[in-house]
Amino acid sequence: MTATPADGGCLCGRIRYRAAGDPTDVTLCHCRTCRRAAGAPVVAWVTFPASDFSIVTGEPARYRSSPKVVRTFCGECGTPLTYTHADFPSGIDVTVCSLDEPERFPPADHTWTSHRVSWLHANDDLPAHSQTRS
Repeated sequence: MTATPADGGCLCGRIRYRAAGDPTDVTLCHCRTCRRAAGAPVVAWVTFPASDFSIVTGEPARYRSSPKVVRTFCGECGTPLTYTHADFPSGIDVTVCSLDEPERFPPADHTWTSHRVSWLHANDDLPAHSQTRS
């Protein structure tokens, strides 16, 4: 991975963002809230420094999915964009597939596999964590 800025946005183009800094924690999350928020069996996330993330155009809608978590998405097309957690204010998680070049951010592991849907079988050798990373 590289600290070269990463640009992304939503399906309809209303929201555009730029993430810079050193990306970390690229994961495939299987938790129930990520699955429901995305309507998908798994969500790929990459973490960037919150101070190096900016919305370039548009204004995403915000949803507090739990007392400490705020998710953003496009209010027009519904594309999930970011996740922030009050206990980790220095980072912002970005949905890898909302990036213009998602190939730059291959996953390093699976998280919350204890919530994995039974019919999804990963065919990879990535580490799997029952909940978050230890």
